Amino acid sequence: MTEHSSTGSWVIRGGLVADGSGGEPRANDVVVENGTIAAVEPPGRLGHDRLPILDVSKLVVAPGFIDVHSHADNAPLLAEDDTTKILQGVTTEVVGNCGFSLAPSMGEHAAELADLLGRLFPIEEVSWRGIESLWTATDSAGYVTNYAPLVGHGTLRIAAMGMQDRSPSPAELDVMTSLLDECLDAGAFGFSSGLIYPPGMFAHTPELVRLAGRLRDGRLYATHLRNEGARLLESIDEALTIGRGASCRVQVSHLKSAGRPNWGGVDRALETLRDARAHGVDAGQDVYPYDASSTMLTSCLPSWFQDGGGPAVLARLADPSSLRAARAEIEGDPRGGFENQVNGAGYDGILIASTASHRHEGRTLTEIAETLGVSPFDAMVTVLRDEALRVSMVLFSMTERDVEAVLADPATMIGSDGLPPGVGGRAHPRLYGTFPRVLGRFVRDRGLLGLGEAVAKMTSLPAQTFGLRRRGRVDPGFIADLVAFDPDTVSDVGSYADPVHSPTGISWVMQAGHVVVRDGEWSGLRLGARLTPG
Repeated sequence: MTEHSSTGSWVIRGGLVADGSGGEPRANDVVVENGTIAAVEPPGRLGHDRLPILDVSKLVVAPGFIDVHSHADNAPLLAEDDTTKILQGVTTEVVGNCGFSLAPSMGEHAAELADLLGRLFPIEEVSWRGIESLWTATDSAGYVTNYAPLVGHGTLRIAAMGMQDRSPSPAELDVMTSLLDECLDAGAFGFSSGLIYPPGMFAHTPELVRLAGRLRDGRLYATHLRNEGARLLESIDEALTIGRGASCRVQVSHLKSAGRPNWGGVDRALETLRDARAHGVDAGQDVYPYDASSTMLTSCLPSWFQDGGGPAVLARLADPSSLRAARAEIEGDPRGGFENQVNGAGYDGILIASTASHRHEGRTLTEIAETLGVSPFDAMVTVLRDEALRVSMVLFSMTERDVEAVLADPATMIGSDGLPPGVGGRAHPRLYGTFPRVLGRFVRDRGLLGLGEAVAKMTSLPAQTFGLRRRGRVDPGFIADLVAFDPDTVSDVGSYADPVHSPTGISWVMQAGHVVVRDGEWSGLRLGARLTPG
């Protein structure tokens, strides 16, 4: 048997096939010829003795999983292969989420984009400008998983007007619109926003309606809502207003109700989204199967504190009057003008995941404060200042009951929302275990979802939503991106304290007919591709 045959042709025999339709797995054999599924038939009906056989007895064969919310934009540019997703059975990732994409960049504001991207992605240099020059670089480097890019609103805004807290001029809005058109023409799958992050937080709804109105051919607007806590419903209403005003599809990213006082809020959020769909708005949502979130520590700061970008934030972190005002707002009214992460999790619920120097990782702000002999607020300031803002955190501000409610909704897809690869530290375990955790904890152990239902949430539903042609089903004519897993053992392994572990139970992963993972071992071959809409 040749695992990397030039033809990518096989008979996959002896297992159960979860074909992505949502039905329960059935005994079927699958013929793959030249990287494409040629036939799916009950056992014994297929000949094809000339082809090598993959024995999948006791395994389930499914379409390769599609991660609809990834931040692995930089993965192709890394010398080391990013295997965090392929080892989970993920064969396609939607990148460019939360308003962050690596391009386009423009001369006047290129340094501001490089500063922001440097806080998010381990990129040595931004050597490209337009989206096509970025994709030339990523195409040349190759892809571990298929790459389906969105373009970020924050990136467009920086290109047009930098990190300023104001509305764009008509000319600046025209620049954003023109750049978005260029990205869509080049092959972006849609447009994303991150409305708790600068500069997205500085934008008002009409700006987003204008930009989302440029979407066409089913391409969508994906949004990290303006507030996922006390003002969740207002924020969903804004997303739906954008969808209606722009006549575009809407994807609510990582739906949750953050902060203990807001637990249970996902029920009304889901009702709102269902009602919108019933009245003609094409709106969906995704979720990760964990009760803690993760993002940049700078998102604990008020909006006004972030005006002007990194250098301005660092200056305010050294200014006593700015710090007094920020502390009063952070430790004051939870329904203030920004999503108050500290109020939602508490200082003792904020775990430092990664820093530029790798100091403080794996400790809460409360623990760091005790070590330094300062208040938790001052500990946060010290960490941000010492690490030049390059700090990520894990936030314990959710409840699993809400996670289950979102997972169970028929319109929900699955996204990992993990940190960009190469950051290091103690990243949220979702980076390594999202998809096996759904299959293990929520299908096998909890019985929250049927196996076929869960597979559809990871395959055909996202393929249809994002316009990923010939992917997401085990049907003749579809690309043979496939995964085989053991339903009795598939599971995530990592914890918040010790997250860097590959999952169990993923027997093999196939891309276009080539087996690239076997028994948890990566082949070392980058056989993914950058996908295009249509």
